[in-house]
Amino acid sequence: MRPALALALLLAACGPITVEQAERECLDRARLAQQPRGQVGIGARSDGKALGNLDLSVSTDWLMGKDPSAVYETCVMSKSGQPPRRPFYDLSD
Repeated sequence: MRPALALALLLAACGPITVEQAERECLDRARLAQQPRGQVGIGARSDGKALGNLDLSVSTDWLMGKDPSAVYETCVMSKSGQPPRRPFYDLSD
């Protein structure tokens, strides 16, 4: 009986999620389709040596010129099986 329970739990984890959860998960992907995101850091150590770092996120959706709203809707639909409750462009930053 335990293997059947484990299989049932595994299959349930692969099923659709709530539309609310899908919207939260897909929002960042849609924002990256709008434009790349990144951070730059510059500093110096106490011994005078310069430090720097760059963190850049670029999505293939942005590189391919996809509409962020379409990316958002497709993502939510694929994760939840339902359309988003509000269009991407109606969401506030």
